[in-house]
Amino acid sequence: MGTLRDLQYALQEKIEELRQRDALIDELELELDQKDELIQKLQTELDKYRSVLRPASQQPSQSESISQEQQRTKRQAISAEPTALDIQDISHVTLPCYSKSAQSKELIKDAILENDFMKNLEMSQIQEIVDCMYPVEYTQDSYIIEEGDVGSLVYVMEALGHRPAMFPNDYDADRADKTCRAHGVPQKTHYEEGDYIVRQGASGDTFFIISKGKVNVTQDEWKGGEAELPTTLSRGDWFGEQALHGEDVRLANVIAAEDVICLVIDRDSLQQLTGSLEDVSSREYESAEMQAQFEAEAAFFASLERTDFSVHQTLGVGGFGRVELVQLKNEEGRSFAMKVLKKHHIVEMRQQEHIRSEKQIMQEAHCDFIVRLYRTFRDHKYLYMLMEACLGGELWTILRDRGSFNDSTTRFYTACVLEAFGYLHSKGVIYRDLKPENIILNQRGYAKLVDFGFAKKIGFGKKTWTFCGTPEYVAPEIILNKGHDSSADYWSLGILIYELLSGSPPFSGSDPMQTYNIILRGIDMVEFPKKITKNAGTLIKKLCRDNPSERLGNQKNEVKDIQKHKWFEGFNFEGLKKGTLTAPIVLNVTGPLDTSNFDTFPLDSEEDAPDEESGWDVDF
Repeated sequence: MGTLRDLQYALQEKIEELRQRDALIDELELELDQKDELIQKLQTELDKYRSVLRPASQQPSQSESISQEQQRTKRQAISAEPTALDIQDISHVTLPCYSKSAQSKELIKDAILENDFMKNLEMSQIQEIVDCMYPVEYTQDSYIIEEGDVGSLVYVMEALGHRPAMFPNDYDADRADKTCRAHGVPQKTHYEEGDYIVRQGASGDTFFIISKGKVNVTQDEWKGGEAELPTTLSRGDWFGEQALHGEDVRLANVIAAEDVICLVIDRDSLQQLTGSLEDVSSREYESAEMQAQFEAEAAFFASLERTDFSVHQTLGVGGFGRVELVQLKNEEGRSFAMKVLKKHHIVEMRQQEHIRSEKQIMQEAHCDFIVRLYRTFRDHKYLYMLMEACLGGELWTILRDRGSFNDSTTRFYTACVLEAFGYLHSKGVIYRDLKPENIILNQRGYAKLVDFGFAKKIGFGKKTWTFCGTPEYVAPEIILNKGHDSSADYWSLGILIYELLSGSPPFSGSDPMQTYNIILRGIDMVEFPKKITKNAGTLIKKLCRDNPSERLGNQKNEVKDIQKHKWFEGFNFEGLKKGTLTAPIVLNVTGPLDTSNFDTFPLDSEEDAPDEESGWDVDF
């Protein structure tokens, strides 16, 4: 009996051991499935990242061990604006559709929905893309995209053994500017014939615009009765504007002569959007004396020829040319910065409209915190932009050499940028490429914005859909293609403050795509270094809100809200505007030809640029 019990016990042990092994196998199989799923997901991500062609200069070497400050290089901005595109021309274009199997449609749709940026499109837009895509076959070892190609296509690829991967050969194109609706828009109100819309002597705070119908305006006589004024108002006319100035008592009667529809807005709603009319009317404008000075200055530079200048040394090198320090041959005490651009390269990269826009905006900008553009020249090969010479050096170079700035230094440069933004935004211009590389110091250490290649005049209450900017500074609404306005500049201001205080931007990845993904996580996910004070951190977070309407600077008081923030407490903005404030960093400048505050640049490797005579630059 004892032997039988022992065998039964041993059998039970074996059965339990087998059960545990089966459970372990199930666990391992589940873990294996999860690993396979993870590998598949990582493979998809890898395919996407491989599709982003990165310049060799952006590929860090594994052997590099030098410090961040030493390996710091200037960042290149990105633009996807189709400068040769006319929105009027494409508004009537019918997009061709290509027949494809249900499996292919599903494959394309899945690839779009897996793309971090295109997945935010409306489903109707995604369906339109699916319908318009067409198949192209490539043999083994064929080049699908080559570095340097002009991008205009989006590819969905399916390779044997891999899930479909999608990658762009260009960013989303610019859309037509559209009017943006805001809170406080006029409300439609209906009145029947004979209704009193406004009664004389009554109090009121509303303004009316006639959308449909006619009204009669009458005024009570001093001895009773009514005397009709010689005015009948109809569609497009308005009344009640005095109420917007704070004058509550109505001066006349307004009576519906037939069925009438009016657009009505009250004083509080209007002020919420624009501030009071008293504030608007009291804004500072250029005085007649300053205007006369600008006109005399323009006349002087108009009399000069390019040959009146001699080149001294290179101040900087950019994507389309160089900036040279030049001086007047007959007036050696005056120096200027001459930006020399290769016309063929501008045309090759389809940047004609950007250059024209840069010229127009800079020539019209009369602000102490924006580098002046005095005049332009052209010949068969180059464009020449004669600008103010600021010999205090680039802010980027100083930041590179010092690592970071303290609160007071950062506050001064931020205030300079605020003055420039306030001026530009009051003219309906957005800047869109703020970064230390685009801030230059004059001889007194005051900061000025330079390089207006991405600046655009969009007017007021409008948005633009251009994907452009430097990746680390791009606002979320630009990444998500939701349309942007001046609020994108305030986002970049928060990034600038962070970088000046810490030495590096809050959002940075190994390539632009990764940087955009980090930006979309939000500023609240960023761990601020201890060197950024509490007040500075609060301001940065208020500037870098994901929702543009919540950003400081994008509300009723605009720039004033930023200037009144606790971080700026005690800062002398009036002294800054008058130029009486002492700059925190003033580098030595011995004379008009002193370039010691700039890096040294090699000679232009392209000795003679080819001719370009298409005539697009006739206004230069």
